[in-house]
Amino acid sequence: MRFLRLAKIFSVAYRHGIDELIVAHEPTGRLAPLFRFLHLGRRKEQSGAVRFRLFLEELGPIFVKFGQVLSTRRDLLPLDIADELAKLQDRVPPFPTEQVHGQIEAAYGRPASEVFAEFDETPVASASVAQVHFARLRP
Repeated sequence: MRFLRLAKIFSVAYRHGIDELIVAHEPTGRLAPLFRFLHLGRRKEQSGAVRFRLFLEELGPIFVKFGQVLSTRRDLLPLDIADELAKLQDRVPPFPTEQVHGQIEAAYGRPASEVFAEFDETPVASASVAQVHFARLRP
């Protein structure tokens, strides 16, 4: 199971071009020729900072939290990356409503339609580990 998670991380990193960010800061320069070869055919329209943020968002809540922590350490990161990661503080994209319904059903043992008299499918707010929906309990 851990191998599959690691494979997914590497796959997402490759798709977002994160390897390019690592090689750009590798001090010896020995890895650059190998990664130039691996980059053949890949196009990246976005900046490295945006790609890094999207990489963390795609991997899920734990990685988003890591990005949030990193964004507070402007002394450790280039400013463009720190500014982009700061977007993870309050601009995290919402997760699918089906996932919300699954969590409600897991918590209450019945569907949201039986728990709530009203449930707004559109999230009001979204953060790295939670999402807010307006709902009204059944009387």
